Amino acid sequence: MNREELMGILPHRDAMLLVDEAEVRGGVAHGLCHIRGDEWFLRGHFPVYPVVPGVILCEMLAQTTGVLAADPETIARFAPKETSLDRLATEQLRGMTLPDIQNESILPLFTGLEKVRFRHSVTPGDTLRVESVITKAKSPFFFASGKGWVGEILCVTADFSFALIKN
Repeated sequence: MNREELMGILPHRDAMLLVDEAEVRGGVAHGLCHIRGDEWFLRGHFPVYPVVPGVILCEMLAQTTGVLAADPETIARFAPKETSLDRLATEQLRGMTLPDIQNESILPLFTGLEKVRFRHSVTPGDTLRVESVITKAKSPFFFASGKGWVGEILCVTADFSFALIKN
C-alpha cells in the first residue's frame, strides 16, 4: 500500500502519517518510513545533527501495526468467540470495518509502551523498515510487538498496546 491507500486504513493525515508504504504478509505488518530530512520533527531535534525522536519511531511502529486492522485474517484470528457474554465485544470488533475507519468512526489510541529500546539513531536519508505483529487481544485492546531497522541495523524495538475506540 502506498500513502494514499494507507489513508483508507489509518486515520492519520498530512504530517502525522509517518508510514510511506505498508503491507501484511502472513500476519506480519511490514512498513517503510523514508526519512527525507524536511520532516517537522527534525527541525529542532537536533539542528546540527538531526535524529528522529524516539517517540516518533514508536509512532511509526504503531502506524505500521495499524494496517493489520484491515487484514481479514488478523481480524478473524483475534475476534472473540461468540458467547452470550462476549456478544457485545464480538460485534464491536467485527463491526470495525474499513468504511468505519475511513469515516474516522474508529480511532486507534495508544494505551501503553513497554520494553522500548533505542539501539541506533535514524537520520535523514535513512529508510526505517518496520515489522510488527499483534500478539494478543482482548477487545477493544490489542497488544503488539515491533522492530525497526535501517538496512541490517536494528534501531528500535518495543512492545505496545492500543485500543480501537468507536468515535
